[in-house]
Amino acid sequence: MQDTSFNSKLRKKAQSVNYILQQLLAAENRIDADLKEALRYTLGTPGKRVRSVLVLWCCELVGGQVNRNAEIAAAAIEMVHTYSLVHDDLPAMDDDDLRRGLPTCHKVFDEATAILTGDALLTLAFEILAKQIDKPEIAVRLIAQLAEDAGPSGMMAGQIADLKAENAACSKKVLEYIHTNKTAKMFRCAAAMGAVCGGATKEHLDRLSEYGLKIGLGFQIADDILDVSASSEQLGKTAGKDARAAKCTYPAVVGVERAKELERKLADEAVAVLEPFGEKADTLRQLALALLERTK
Repeated sequence: MQDTSFNSKLRKKAQSVNYILQQLLAAENRIDADLKEALRYTLGTPGKRVRSVLVLWCCELVGGQVNRNAEIAAAAIEMVHTYSLVHDDLPAMDDDDLRRGLPTCHKVFDEATAILTGDALLTLAFEILAKQIDKPEIAVRLIAQLAEDAGPSGMMAGQIADLKAENAACSKKVLEYIHTNKTAKMFRCAAAMGAVCGGATKEHLDRLSEYGLKIGLGFQIADDILDVSASSEQLGKTAGKDARAAKCTYPAVVGVERAKELERKLADEAVAVLEPFGEKADTLRQLALALLERTK
């Protein structure tokens, strides 16, 4: 059973991310009104904010508290994640009408506006990192990390491999490549960005990056399992789409029970990576275990 105190802690941190996003968007007075409405809609849908909260918690772990750089980094990664969802839902990609329990951007507005909204979120993320991080050397490290993990050798590599694997024979090796790049690297990115903002040593940065990669892969395995076991109402998006599209997923390749075993193994490995941090990393340990019990 999930720890209700942990869930409350996660919701509270997610609300702080929502506030940061609202403030940043409100301060942008040069954006076209229609585009700004679409940005406000997509950023305002009720997401879990796990990646952005991870930025804040990793900064807090190594630096003792959340600082303004971590808040900006959390907003940036949430913008990039949201852009990826907006584009992923388009008819040319996964063609979904629901996201986070609400109509997708192209359904509320139109396809052209959805494309431009995604583009705007992606570029705005890098703009706020370039302009609002207080030290140039930290800004450069954050920009490089986000560009690497969200770009053609990261999330985009996973997305294109995912598309190519539809209706094709899929090995466990290909499956791991897809999920590591499509999802896990953005979790690594979140952990690394938080660590950088908190002034982490190289050892701590490496450990948190490894932790992020492991919980990110576990998160995607859970997503695959939920697609075949949960309802659309639970998920806030259309259930059963992976099987209908003949996607390369863990349940399809190794079966649901084996997928659950792999998910548990990754959570245990993620917890083990945190050992040198002692009790200070308890929140991150709780996160790794909580992701095993997701229902949406």
